[in-house]
Amino acid sequence: MAKIKLTKGELKRQRDALKQYKRYLPTLQLKKQQLQLEILHQGHTLEEKKSAAAAKKEVVETWAGLLSDPAIDMRAWVTSKEVITGVKNIAGVDLPLFSEVHFKPVEYDLFTMPLWVDGAILELRALFSMHAEIEVLEKAMKILKQELRITTQRVNLFEKVKIPEAEEIIRLIKIYMGDQMTNAVGRSKIAKRKIELSVLEGVGA
Repeated sequence: MAKIKLTKGELKRQRDALKQYKRYLPTLQLKKQQLQLEILHQGHTLEEKKSAAAAKKEVVETWAGLLSDPAIDMRAWVTSKEVITGVKNIAGVDLPLFSEVHFKPVEYDLFTMPLWVDGAILELRALFSMHAEIEVLEKAMKILKQELRITTQRVNLFEKVKIPEAEEIIRLIKIYMGDQMTNAVGRSKIAKRKIELSVLEGVGA
Protein backbone atom coordinates (compact mmCIF):
# COMPACT_ATOMS: atom_id res chain seq x y z
CA MET A 1 0.00 0.00 0.00
CA ALA A 2 1.37 3.42 -0.96
CA LYS A 3 1.84 6.19 1.57
CA ILE A 4 -1.55 7.40 2.77
CA LYS A 5 -2.54 11.05 2.88
CA LEU A 6 -4.39 11.42 6.16
CA THR A 7 -6.64 14.25 5.02
CA LYS A 8 -10.35 14.95 4.55
CA GLY A 9 -9.78 15.24 0.82
CA GLU A 10 -8.23 11.77 0.68
CA LEU A 11 -11.05 10.39 2.82
CA LYS A 12 -13.59 11.68 0.30
CA ARG A 13 -11.57 10.33 -2.61
CA GLN A 14 -11.36 6.87 -1.06
CA ARG A 15 -15.06 6.85 -0.19
CA ASP A 16 -15.94 7.76 -3.78
CA ALA A 17 -13.60 5.07 -5.11
CA LEU A 18 -15.08 2.46 -2.75
CA LYS A 19 -18.57 3.38 -3.90
CA GLN A 20 -17.52 2.90 -7.54
CA TYR A 21 -15.85 -0.45 -6.83
CA LYS A 22 -18.93 -1.77 -5.05
CA ARG A 23 -21.20 -0.55 -7.84
CA TYR A 24 -19.06 -2.09 -10.59
CA LEU A 25 -18.31 -5.41 -8.87
CA PRO A 26 -21.82 -6.93 -9.26
CA THR A 27 -21.67 -6.20 -13.00
CA LEU A 28 -18.37 -8.04 -13.26
CA GLN A 29 -19.68 -10.94 -11.17
CA LEU A 30 -22.77 -11.21 -13.40
CA LYS A 31 -20.59 -11.16 -16.52
CA LYS A 32 -18.42 -13.91 -15.03
CA GLN A 33 -21.49 -16.08 -14.37
CA GLN A 34 -22.85 -15.49 -17.89
CA LEU A 35 -19.51 -16.42 -19.43
CA GLN A 36 -19.29 -19.58 -17.31
CA LEU A 37 -22.81 -20.63 -18.36
CA GLU A 38 -22.07 -19.93 -22.01
CA ILE A 39 -18.84 -21.95 -21.84
CA LEU A 40 -20.82 -24.89 -20.45
CA HIS A 41 -23.44 -24.49 -23.18
CA GLN A 42 -20.85 -24.17 -25.93
CA GLY A 43 -18.96 -27.14 -24.50
CA HIS A 44 -22.04 -29.38 -24.69
CA THR A 45 -22.82 -28.16 -28.21
CA LEU A 46 -19.24 -28.76 -29.30
CA GLU A 47 -19.27 -32.33 -27.98
CA GLU A 48 -22.58 -33.02 -29.74
CA LYS A 49 -21.23 -31.66 -33.04
CA LYS A 50 -18.04 -33.71 -32.72
CA SER A 51 -20.06 -36.86 -32.04
CA ALA A 52 -22.30 -36.17 -35.06
CA ALA A 53 -19.24 -35.54 -37.25
CA ALA A 54 -17.65 -38.78 -36.07
CA ALA A 55 -20.85 -40.70 -36.87
CA LYS A 56 -21.04 -39.06 -40.30
CA LYS A 57 -17.39 -39.95 -40.94
CA GLU A 58 -18.11 -43.61 -40.15
CA VAL A 59 -20.93 -43.60 -42.71
CA VAL A 60 -18.67 -42.02 -45.33
CA GLU A 61 -15.91 -44.56 -44.65
CA THR A 62 -18.26 -47.44 -45.54
CA TRP A 63 -18.22 -46.36 -49.19
CA ALA A 64 -15.01 -44.28 -49.23
CA GLY A 65 -13.31 -47.02 -51.27
CA LEU A 66 -15.41 -45.97 -54.27
CA LEU A 67 -13.53 -42.67 -54.29
CA SER A 68 -10.34 -44.45 -55.34
CA ASP A 69 -11.59 -44.50 -58.95
CA PRO A 70 -9.05 -42.28 -60.80
CA ALA A 71 -11.78 -41.05 -63.12
CA ILE A 72 -13.62 -39.47 -60.19
CA ASP A 73 -12.00 -36.46 -58.50
CA MET A 74 -14.31 -35.49 -55.66
CA ARG A 75 -12.00 -32.84 -54.21
CA ALA A 76 -13.16 -30.09 -56.56
CA TRP A 77 -16.79 -30.84 -55.76
CA VAL A 78 -16.45 -30.58 -52.00
CA THR A 79 -14.10 -27.60 -51.89
CA SER A 80 -15.69 -24.75 -49.95
CA LYS A 81 -16.08 -21.38 -51.55
CA GLU A 82 -16.80 -19.56 -48.30
CA VAL A 83 -17.68 -20.29 -44.68
CA ILE A 84 -20.47 -17.91 -43.69
CA THR A 85 -20.53 -16.76 -40.07
CA GLY A 86 -22.53 -14.26 -38.09
CA VAL A 87 -21.99 -12.69 -34.70
CA LYS A 88 -23.77 -13.16 -31.38
CA ASN A 89 -23.14 -11.12 -28.28
CA ILE A 90 -22.81 -12.81 -24.90
CA ALA A 91 -22.15 -10.59 -21.86
CA GLY A 92 -20.70 -7.88 -24.08
CA VAL A 93 -18.45 -10.30 -25.98
CA ASP A 94 -18.84 -10.78 -29.74
CA LEU A 95 -18.66 -14.46 -30.71
CA PRO A 96 -18.56 -15.98 -34.20
CA LEU A 97 -21.74 -17.87 -35.07
CA PHE A 98 -21.71 -20.55 -37.78
CA SER A 99 -24.29 -20.09 -40.52
CA GLU A 100 -23.42 -22.23 -43.56
CA VAL A 101 -20.76 -23.21 -46.06
CA HIS A 102 -20.94 -22.11 -49.68
CA PHE A 103 -19.47 -24.67 -52.04
CA LYS A 104 -18.25 -24.26 -55.58
CA PRO A 105 -20.81 -25.33 -58.20
CA VAL A 106 -20.70 -29.00 -59.17
CA GLU A 107 -20.03 -29.67 -62.84
CA TYR A 108 -19.88 -33.19 -64.24
CA ASP A 109 -21.53 -35.32 -66.88
CA LEU A 110 -24.65 -36.84 -65.40
CA PHE A 111 -24.63 -39.61 -68.02
CA THR A 112 -21.09 -40.84 -67.42
CA MET A 113 -20.85 -40.49 -63.64
CA PRO A 114 -22.16 -43.28 -61.39
CA LEU A 115 -25.45 -42.63 -59.60
CA TRP A 116 -23.79 -42.78 -56.19
CA VAL A 117 -21.74 -39.65 -56.92
CA ASP A 118 -24.66 -37.29 -56.18
CA GLY A 119 -25.17 -38.84 -52.75
CA ALA A 120 -21.44 -38.91 -52.08
CA ILE A 121 -21.15 -35.19 -52.78
CA LEU A 122 -23.99 -34.42 -50.37
CA GLU A 123 -22.51 -36.61 -47.64
CA LEU A 124 -19.00 -35.20 -48.01
CA ARG A 125 -20.28 -31.63 -48.06
CA ALA A 126 -22.31 -32.33 -44.93
CA LEU A 127 -19.18 -33.70 -43.24
CA PHE A 128 -17.13 -30.71 -44.37
CA SER A 129 -19.83 -28.34 -43.02
CA MET A 130 -19.78 -30.13 -39.68
CA HIS A 131 -16.04 -29.68 -39.38
CA ALA A 132 -16.37 -26.01 -40.37
CA GLU A 133 -18.99 -25.51 -37.64
CA ILE A 134 -16.75 -27.26 -35.09
CA GLU A 135 -13.91 -24.89 -35.98
CA VAL A 136 -16.17 -21.88 -35.44
CA LEU A 137 -17.37 -23.28 -32.09
CA GLU A 138 -13.78 -23.89 -30.99
CA LYS A 139 -12.87 -20.33 -31.94
CA ALA A 140 -15.84 -19.02 -29.92
CA MET A 141 -14.82 -21.21 -26.97
CA LYS A 142 -11.29 -19.80 -27.09
CA ILE A 143 -12.66 -16.24 -27.02
CA LEU A 144 -14.99 -17.07 -24.13
CA LYS A 145 -12.23 -18.65 -22.04
CA GLN A 146 -9.94 -15.68 -22.62
CA GLU A 147 -12.70 -13.24 -21.65
CA LEU A 148 -13.54 -15.32 -18.56
CA ARG A 149 -9.89 -15.26 -17.51
CA ILE A 150 -9.75 -11.46 -17.81
CA THR A 151 -13.11 -10.98 -16.05
CA THR A 152 -12.10 -13.32 -13.21
CA GLN A 153 -8.89 -11.34 -12.73
CA ARG A 154 -10.92 -8.13 -12.49
CA VAL A 155 -13.38 -9.64 -10.01
CA ASN A 156 -10.48 -10.82 -7.85
CA LEU A 157 -8.81 -7.40 -8.12
CA PHE A 158 -11.94 -5.66 -6.86
CA GLU A 159 -12.86 -8.26 -4.21
CA LYS A 160 -9.39 -9.00 -2.82
CA VAL A 161 -7.44 -5.80 -3.46
CA LYS A 162 -9.28 -2.60 -4.32
CA ILE A 163 -12.26 -2.83 -1.95
CA PRO A 164 -10.29 -4.08 1.12
CA GLU A 165 -7.55 -1.51 0.44
CA ALA A 166 -10.02 1.38 0.21
CA GLU A 167 -11.83 0.21 3.36
CA GLU A 168 -8.53 -0.01 5.24
CA ILE A 169 -7.42 3.46 4.12
CA ILE A 170 -10.79 4.93 5.18
CA ARG A 171 -10.44 3.21 8.56
CA LEU A 172 -6.93 4.58 9.09
CA ILE A 173 -7.92 8.11 8.10
CA LYS A 174 -10.91 8.00 10.45
CA ILE A 175 -8.70 6.82 13.31
CA TYR A 176 -6.17 9.57 12.57
CA MET A 177 -8.86 12.26 12.33
CA GLY A 178 -10.47 10.97 15.51
CA ASP A 179 -7.12 11.15 17.31
CA GLN A 180 -6.57 14.65 15.97
CA MET A 181 -9.97 15.74 17.23
CA THR A 182 -9.34 14.19 20.65
CA ASN A 183 -5.95 15.92 20.86
CA ALA A 184 -7.51 19.21 19.80
CA VAL A 185 -10.15 18.92 22.51
CA GLY A 186 -7.44 18.09 25.05
CA ARG A 187 -5.32 21.06 24.00
CA SER A 188 -8.37 23.29 24.16
CA LYS A 189 -9.11 22.18 27.71
CA ILE A 190 -5.49 22.74 28.77
CA ALA A 191 -5.47 26.19 27.19
CA LYS A 192 -8.77 27.05 28.87
CA ARG A 193 -7.45 25.85 32.21
CA LYS A 194 -4.31 27.96 31.84
CA ILE A 195 -6.40 31.00 31.06
CA GLU A 196 -8.55 30.37 34.10
CA LEU A 197 -5.45 30.01 36.30
CA SER A 198 -4.00 33.20 34.89
CA VAL A 199 -7.20 35.07 35.64
CA LEU A 200 -7.29 33.72 39.16
CA GLU A 201 -3.66 34.62 39.73
CA GLY A 202 -4.33 38.15 38.47
CA VAL A 203 -7.25 38.51 40.79
CA GLY A 204 -5.18 37.24 43.73
CA ALA A 205 -2.44 39.72 43.02
